[in-house]
Amino acid sequence: MRDDPGAPLYGKFKEAYANGDLASGFLAPRCILNQRVSASRRFAAQSYSLDRIRGAGKAHTATVNDVVLAMCGSALRKYLQELDALPEKSLVAMVPVSMRRDDTATGNQVAMLLASLGTHLTDPCERLEAIKRSVQDSKDRYAKMTPGQILTYAGLLAAPSNISLATGLAPHFQAYNVAISNVPGPKKPLYWNGARLDGTYPVSIVADGQALNITLNSYADKMEFGITACRRALPHVQRLLDYLEQGLSELEDPG
Repeated sequence: MRDDPGAPLYGKFKEAYANGDLASGFLAPRCILNQRVSASRRFAAQSYSLDRIRGAGKAHTATVNDVVLAMCGSALRKYLQELDALPEKSLVAMVPVSMRRDDTATGNQVAMLLASLGTHLTDPCERLEAIKRSVQDSKDRYAKMTPGQILTYAGLLAAPSNISLATGLAPHFQAYNVAISNVPGPKKPLYWNGARLDGTYPVSIVADGQALNITLNSYADKMEFGITACRRALPHVQRLLDYLEQGLSELEDPG
């Protein structure tokens, strides 16, 4: 008798539910970030020094992506506190990650990683450590899967939010609260007819159930954040830029 191909995948889900750091990804808290959107948009952008982010990561034995998620977690905590809308449980981010395991340059090999943003924690260093554990747990889980299992697993994780996007109805539970994408960009400055390109700011989309999107890309010696939101659902979202700076400063000087 042939083995059930779904059995290994079922085991991955069972293991995930048993893990405290990842379990929140299956039941992200209700949040004002996850409401229906209007046609109004707000876009805010800011550059941050890659050297500063790398320095904070080195001080805490964390990756650039870990620090970026910690900055976002800190900013969202402050923003939602200001609106008296911070959930008791941590927000969960959906982070697209490359699953390429070879040197090929063709084909789409991207999966979604669910990460706790530690927004329930007051201490920025504890928040970063919670994020590191959550991200590493998801990476370890994917490392044990076949490419087919990764695609199926990631698709099932995203199912609640995808149903919301398809129907326009915000579900009673979310797989994640916000999408945070980090896209590698040019490592050297670009020029056009001799004029240097100063910055590139990514503009993404929002949809019903996902009123906020945070996308960033690296460019030369900077990390450039682009924040897109529904202006009516999320007021004064430009304040997130100040809170991102504060989140980075907290990790640079935890004292």
